[in-house]
Amino acid sequence: MGCTAPRAPQTGKVKVVAVDAELNVFYEDSVHFDRDLLEFGTQGGVHVHENGLTVTSPVLMWVKALDIILEKMKTSGFDFSQVLALSGAGQQHGSVYWKTGASQVLTSLSPNLPLHEQLQACFSISDCPVWMDSSTTAQCRQLEAAVGGAQALSCLTGSRAYERFTGNQIAKIYQQNPEAYSHTERISLVSSFAASLFLGSYSPIDYSDGSGMNLLQIQGKVWSQACLGACAPHLEEKLGSPVPSCSVVGAVSSYYVQRYGFPPGCKVVAFTGDNPASLAGMRLEEGDIAVSLGTSDTLFLWLQEPTPALEGHIFCNPVDTQHYMALLCFKNGSLMREKIRDESASRSWSEFSKALQSTEMGNGGNLGFYFDVMEITPEIVGRHRFSAENREVSAFPWDVEIRALIEGQFMAKRIHAEGLGYRVMPKTKILATGGASHNRDILQVLADVFGAPVYVIDTANSACVGSAYRAFHGLAAETDVPFSEVVKLAPNPRLAATPTPGASQVYEALLPQYAKLEQRILSQTRGPLQ
Repeated sequence: MGCTAPRAPQTGKVKVVAVDAELNVFYEDSVHFDRDLLEFGTQGGVHVHENGLTVTSPVLMWVKALDIILEKMKTSGFDFSQVLALSGAGQQHGSVYWKTGASQVLTSLSPNLPLHEQLQACFSISDCPVWMDSSTTAQCRQLEAAVGGAQALSCLTGSRAYERFTGNQIAKIYQQNPEAYSHTERISLVSSFAASLFLGSYSPIDYSDGSGMNLLQIQGKVWSQACLGACAPHLEEKLGSPVPSCSVVGAVSSYYVQRYGFPPGCKVVAFTGDNPASLAGMRLEEGDIAVSLGTSDTLFLWLQEPTPALEGHIFCNPVDTQHYMALLCFKNGSLMREKIRDESASRSWSEFSKALQSTEMGNGGNLGFYFDVMEITPEIVGRHRFSAENREVSAFPWDVEIRALIEGQFMAKRIHAEGLGYRVMPKTKILATGGASHNRDILQVLADVFGAPVYVIDTANSACVGSAYRAFHGLAAETDVPFSEVVKLAPNPRLAATPTPGASQVYEALLPQYAKLEQRILSQTRGPLQ
């Protein structure tokens, strides 16, 4: 007995995991687009067009990848008859365009043939826009203008207009390829597209992934008529009505019952985006933060009362319909830490750690901003160092430099999280993942700056495992069982650092100063954000 979770197309692969009743992963496999589907000619699972801005993926490659992974499972002897429910995650912001008449093909699939042979003529756009696409700047400006500006759009949909967001991608297709748009009967996100393949009918878009489109009113959880109207005509009927992320959207199609041996009662729980699914996989709860310390640093926040801003994103929460999640991305992550390690600590992480151990919390009032590439949050580039007297200085001693970098990175995260409505609570815990989460001294600074304990968790499969957890939750959601109860048997994260006594007083005093200096740099280098 168990739940499976195909991770619908990531950029580079399709992945599957299956978990048993105790939430132990007992099966996993993947299909790599570039390696296993050479005929589609992708690099990293995508086609980058000549202008360098347009980035797409062939929709039939995704369909064929699902065929391959299910056949691999069948060959390995996987017992599909024991699957109670399935759900999945798809790369956020990608979209799929079903051609008029496709729904009839979906409902009458022959179990004797693979999916990709039967769905070849079902798409009005053969290469679909994905999250890496940045070709819709004009459509973004049009959408913001239509609703009263960037902040108004953020308040409405959780984000200002972004090129990769689906509403702007749809607007571009309508403007540049009106014939294909008119022949489209349904528009899916990658997540709801994959769910549709399992249902044998169109799956609705879930609230959480739907909030990455610049189209969904995140408070009312309905499509914004103003946004729909600004993007394309007849859009609401092409999208269908959005549903709560824990919804059971139907039973698996008879195609899978006959071809693979799924039980007819196997439930399909709404698929969602990869970021919301990761929140589920990490089992965040109210007040928690997940910090991914990778090439870029990403913050996931659980919010009760969000305050949408010009930076970051607010999504509907994938495991609690009353709450929200926020996402903040910081481009200068591990590469910046490695550069300062090389320059100030002789390329040695142990020397880097010694600097953090030997310098005091608050760094004697010395504050630093380190952005070797243009930062996303906030839009600043360059290195900026300030003494305790708020004077800009050209250099710090090597150990002060290292602490200034790490404290600055974490103070920025806390300031921008609080800008979206986040507040540290007595029960707050921080879940750290990614390369830098292996360094205990870096995690100690994180615990001190936020005033909360830091745990580490293995999230190699967080979106996939989160989808399997969500499948279980979907089975229980009709009885109002909270997600935290459903996943209580899952492995617990490991405590890595607790705040040093007195840390909160040090950083409560420094945070306003850091925020003021950030604003000062912003106004000097780029002018105030519009």
